Amino acid sequence: MAEDLQDYTVIKEGEAEILMNVKNQVFFNKAQVNNRDLSIAVLRTFISKRQEEHGAMLSKRKKSVEKASEKDASGPAVEEASTESALDNGKSNGECEVHEEISQDEPCSVSEEPVKNSEGNHHGELKPPRVLEALSASGLRALRYAREVEGIGKVVALDNDKASVEACQKNIKFNGSVAISKVESHLADARVYMLTHPKEFDVVDLDPYGSPSVFLDSAVQSVVDGGMLMCTATDMAVLCGGNGEVCYSKYGSYPLRGKYCHEMALRILLASIESHANRYKRYIVPVLSVQMNFYVRVFVRVYTSASAMKNTPLKLSYVYQCIGCDSYHLQPIGRTMSKGSSVRYLPGFGPIVPQECSDCGKKYNMGGPIWSAPIHDQEWVTSVLEGVKSMKDQYPAYDRISAVLTTISEELPDVPLFLSLHNLCATLKCTSPSAVIFRSAVINAGYRISGTHVNPLGLKSDAPMDVIWDIMRCWVKNHPVKAQAPDQPGSIILAKEPVLKANFARAVASLSKAQAKKIARFLPNPESHWGPKLRAGRQITTKHISLLGPEAVNGHLNCETSEEPIAKRPKTGDTNDPTSSS
Repeated sequence: MAEDLQDYTVIKEGEAEILMNVKNQVFFNKAQVNNRDLSIAVLRTFISKRQEEHGAMLSKRKKSVEKASEKDASGPAVEEASTESALDNGKSNGECEVHEEISQDEPCSVSEEPVKNSEGNHHGELKPPRVLEALSASGLRALRYAREVEGIGKVVALDNDKASVEACQKNIKFNGSVAISKVESHLADARVYMLTHPKEFDVVDLDPYGSPSVFLDSAVQSVVDGGMLMCTATDMAVLCGGNGEVCYSKYGSYPLRGKYCHEMALRILLASIESHANRYKRYIVPVLSVQMNFYVRVFVRVYTSASAMKNTPLKLSYVYQCIGCDSYHLQPIGRTMSKGSSVRYLPGFGPIVPQECSDCGKKYNMGGPIWSAPIHDQEWVTSVLEGVKSMKDQYPAYDRISAVLTTISEELPDVPLFLSLHNLCATLKCTSPSAVIFRSAVINAGYRISGTHVNPLGLKSDAPMDVIWDIMRCWVKNHPVKAQAPDQPGSIILAKEPVLKANFARAVASLSKAQAKKIARFLPNPESHWGPKLRAGRQITTKHISLLGPEAVNGHLNCETSEEPIAKRPKTGDTNDPTSSS
């Protein structure tokens, strides 16, 4: 650490401190403190659940072995035992039977050595989880994992940029003996490293600058059975429908530009991860999926089971979105048919919609496939939220992540996508009812409704679209609108008489528990220019003021007044000959 520290700024986050070069050589984004805090909270819960699952597995295995031993002891003769052994295809002891049952029907949910009943491993001790941060940059995330998460094992930080690896190694030394003993930094291509270390890490963390699509195939192979894959995607313009063809090429799904586009981005990412996992007889179980600030972040468990993998088509759906109104419908890809104890997997029935929208008569856009199964495990969400509240002093972004987790805990888990009340009213050109009144009407009609963490104006409901439009027709009868052109979607919808008589009396459950207690759920950004930052290595100029803010840009330019500007990297194919053909 004998270098001149004048060129560095010390940044402290949580218990970790890093040295950042003022020349933007290594990427760092202060806004990602929400991401890092949430990841630490989930990682703590994962370690706790992992220990519980390991204890339950040992107890179950011990009982099975004891039961098998008692059965063998009560056997009348050796010949009968040998006959049973032959009939069981060589499975002569209880340990093998239990192991096969777990591996086929209940894949191991934690990474451990097989428990031996011989002299080797009597207690089946669980090793500390190994964590891989595949794109580490400054190493701040890896350092926080090592210093703040109790019970964590080795943390491997990778980067294919030499300056980033040098900065990470410098920061490891700067954080003392705990970081030195637990964190190791390597210069490597994350894809190659994960492919050459299959099923080796209990947790793999992907947080790239942009799309994670090129890392997913190797990441799902590097996670142990029952391990955790954490994945961030910041290419929201692509995922939300700005470039649908690019999204399809990267993720295998076509996005739609609706109000629910950010939740659809989450579900596209989950569907893509599942697709990569299926190629290796693996599947995912989402425990938490978050859209926050300018990115989406998913936390999934990865399991291995050829039989469970067959359920994937049941978890995926295409989306039909009307171009005239807000009606949308989901078309499942697959279905099952049970006959006795056997289950057949069949293609889904379709089409689920006619050529023209039954509400307004317009055409449909089709998007997907997306993940239409639950994107959260509510038990996990509750555990993570309780853990965050019990250690609130250890989370720099406590207010934000607790607000997000509170909202997620109140979402309907089995309802994909959501409606926007303002969009419904914009279609009909009517005044908007309050969210409480609209929620009450849906509840009084016998359906469920909740908010969503993605959009403060979004409403999730299991009510079909014809019920939603009937409620709005009844609202317009009490609050008349001006006449519109007869070919407008709003006019066509209002021309029909409502089948349902809406009841707008306030329902008891029209407010969530958090709303009733006036708990903050959607917080403003803590400071201006709170968002994505410039990629590392790029020269900061005055054109980046809108992204970084005038103070940051002017401060950086003042530091470079006495230095030569960094030359731009020449484009491929550029030559020094000005007369060369383009």
